[in-house]
Amino acid sequence: MGVGTFSGCSAKTTNTNSSNETKETTGTKVEATSTTETSTEGYKDYSQGFENNVTIQIPVYDRAFEGWNVTNNYWTNWVQSEFGDKYNVTVEYVAIGRSTEVNDYNQMLAAGTAPDIIFHYDMPQAVAYYSQGAMQPIDLEEMKFYAPNYYEMTAEMSNTYGQMDGKTYFFFAERPTAYNWVTLVRKDWMDAVGKEMPTNLEEFNEMLKAWKEAGLGNGGGSLVQNNFTYDYAFRDWPINEEDRTLYSDLSVAALSWEPTKEFLKNMNYQYNNGLIDPEFYLKTEDAQIKADFVAGKTGMYSLYLTSNTDVIDSLKANNPEAEVAILTPEAGVPEGKKPQARAYWPFGMIMGINSTTSAEERAALWMFLDWMMQDNHLFTLQNGIEGQNYTLDSDGLAVKAEGFSGESALSQNNNKDYWCLWSESVQYDNEDLNYKANLANWAPEGYEYLIEDAYKNFKATEEYYTPDALFTVTLEKLAEYKTDLNELWKELYVQCVLCPESEFEATYEKACAEYLDAGYAEILEEKKEQIAAGNYK
Repeated sequence: MGVGTFSGCSAKTTNTNSSNETKETTGTKVEATSTTETSTEGYKDYSQGFENNVTIQIPVYDRAFEGWNVTNNYWTNWVQSEFGDKYNVTVEYVAIGRSTEVNDYNQMLAAGTAPDIIFHYDMPQAVAYYSQGAMQPIDLEEMKFYAPNYYEMTAEMSNTYGQMDGKTYFFFAERPTAYNWVTLVRKDWMDAVGKEMPTNLEEFNEMLKAWKEAGLGNGGGSLVQNNFTYDYAFRDWPINEEDRTLYSDLSVAALSWEPTKEFLKNMNYQYNNGLIDPEFYLKTEDAQIKADFVAGKTGMYSLYLTSNTDVIDSLKANNPEAEVAILTPEAGVPEGKKPQARAYWPFGMIMGINSTTSAEERAALWMFLDWMMQDNHLFTLQNGIEGQNYTLDSDGLAVKAEGFSGESALSQNNNKDYWCLWSESVQYDNEDLNYKANLANWAPEGYEYLIEDAYKNFKATEEYYTPDALFTVTLEKLAEYKTDLNELWKELYVQCVLCPESEFEATYEKACAEYLDAGYAEILEEKKEQIAAGNYK
């Protein structure tokens, strides 16, 4: 792995007339359309259910978990029986490939078959969907009427971060502090070559070299695409605020920025010295990267660690003597620099309402989101059925029944893809219990030390975390060139990595010139104009 990269249902059909009507009425009070009583606020009261059945379509990530049908399982059926049947709502889940989500959404938006919620974890892509006209404005008062609990959680974030061109388009899930994105490293390999945990990039590369010479394997690697957080370890500290706003961007690579050059130069060294997977550029899916790790071909694997992940058991099934540790943040950092990383924005999932979603469907969506917080529904989605999936300890913590594989078994990431519309992690009433819950939810049995170490690493480097800037207007040039530049980036950066070390400088300069000419220079100029105008947070 190159350091810096540790880092089935019916579809909704677009109705053009409905879309126009929705756009016109969104942001205003909804007119009564059925025989139930209208509230004094002017919004239709559906608390006794809808007169005619309403179908809502909810996106859910498909992470290709073995044996798991994301759109038809115990929990999707439970949602239907507990919420849908009560209110005469059909809840359909729409699978969105986790590694193909942008393509999936773009194809569905073009075909008019996208679900009622358009979501993404990264703001630049959410803004890109908005720029395509995929979303309708949001009436927060309507949300407050149908979903008072959800409104209380998200309204402040929506008012602060959810506006585009003067109107509210986004609402957000909450994001408690999380530290379970980790890189597992083969501790037994380190011991075999007499290496301690690396404290800088130079020591890290020496460790990879020792692995190679001992015939153990390499550092792995994958194609850098879609999420451009690769260069934090190579940035100066403290980071220049203007540079951060201009270059640090999840949606397009900053090929011409000096930290990117240093990142690529290191990858070029690693490739030419056989320290990483020589075919890293062919590894585009997590399943491929995971397969190499569990087969013992590579010594590192990055993932969101959860208690029921199968990666460690699969590794030990193939390599019974394998031991794993958490790679420290300093391992990827050149000597003299700081272990920087991207800080999450103060919200989790970013969501908008499909521009074709009708007033009744919208009301049902708000009711569904609010229902999740009522009567422990969220707790049940997160933990399962008491006495089957878990028992409660004396502190009120859900203790998972190890090895439970009954009908109500949770997905491999503890059903998160069904409750991420509310929060990024399970939350209790106090920090001590939250930490205890994190150990239970994130650490496989017997590997609690992994999350303990991850927490220590997070606290030790937290001061070096910085978020990307959020622009409050549409960046037209970014929207225009992003797709083509992302494809060009893959071609050009791989050229820079694969070329002989002696040709790196010339190859990189040529790549930068082509990249700038292909539209990146225009993006930078547009950003400079918006920075000068103060249109960012």
